[in-house]
Amino acid sequence: MIEAGHRAGKRNQTQAPVLRVLGAMSGTSLDGVDAAVIETDGVDIFGFGQTAYQPYSDAQRAALRAALGHWSGAEVETAADIVTRAHIEVLSGMACDLVGFHGQTLAHAPRAQGTLQVGDGAALAQALGVPVVWDFRSDDVQLGGEGAPLAPFFHHACARRIGATGPLVFLNLGGVGNLTWVDPRVSDPAAPGALLAFDTGPANAPINDLLHARLGLPYDEGGLVATGGTVETGALELFLAEPYFARIPPKSLDRNDFSEMIGLVGELSDADATATLTAMCAAAVAQGMEHCPSAPEMILVTGGGRLNPVLMEMLRVALDCPVDAVEAVGLDGDMLEAQAFAYLAARVRRGLPTSCPTTTGVRASVGGGVVSSPG
Repeated sequence: MIEAGHRAGKRNQTQAPVLRVLGAMSGTSLDGVDAAVIETDGVDIFGFGQTAYQPYSDAQRAALRAALGHWSGAEVETAADIVTRAHIEVLSGMACDLVGFHGQTLAHAPRAQGTLQVGDGAALAQALGVPVVWDFRSDDVQLGGEGAPLAPFFHHACARRIGATGPLVFLNLGGVGNLTWVDPRVSDPAAPGALLAFDTGPANAPINDLLHARLGLPYDEGGLVATGGTVETGALELFLAEPYFARIPPKSLDRNDFSEMIGLVGELSDADATATLTAMCAAAVAQGMEHCPSAPEMILVTGGGRLNPVLMEMLRVALDCPVDAVEAVGLDGDMLEAQAFAYLAARVRRGLPTSCPTTTGVRASVGGGVVSSPG
């Protein structure tokens, strides 16, 4: 249940000061840069501040797409420069004490090469004149974790802020889908029983890639293409036979891990292919929900997927609890991930963990992130 109103954390004299922290996120959907300020001490959320968004140009998006899956080389260097410059443009002029900079994920293989987010946090600190926390994932991977998802500790803080009194799920549908099961009755997010988090499967990335290749569209706005299609159940069944869905979490995915999905719908019409890929996203979430420790009281959806009415309806049909966008509880689904990295930056500065065994599979709770100061 959700109590009426938002509950701000109570402070005592032993707590760290409240900081204005600016978080920035550039997701695997390759749409652009999100930026958001929150007021936090790294434990509680005391307020939400200014937000900004800047889409990537077609040329920038093409360069980033060309670098996906690469670990080094000219494409990666070009992408890193684009990401750094774009963030300087967006974040300049936004007042803050600290910045949390995620960068752009180009490749993610935690059990092999590792994880790669490009963008120069040190250059960002120089340009903005404030400390920047970045490279959040590497320490987690080095300690045996998946390095993803990283928003769960923030989700836990959000659940407590909105006054949740029982388990709930935050479902992020960006390029890749991930969910966080939260029990807000456990006060420490790193404690056993507080969180379970993992990537559910592909979300918007294959839909966006299909529509980009076939129709030159960046995404299925309003679900209009999928609305006119019929789901190909044979392709959906083949998709659900993928062993990833049976793996016990925590677990994570690279954006292109399910790239063969495009092949499964290759012979279908544009509408049928889009509808089928949308159904695959919803079915992957339904499979993932079976791993949750207990049934949540509600599922709150964030990310671009919440704006797709076809996908949201498929989720409501497939799941046994209320499904709604995070705006229903007063949160901002466009900015939640940027806010999450602001929150994590405050935790890094305070020496608090940012991931734990039940969120990434890391061997012990760890606070990841490099801090770069101006000058």
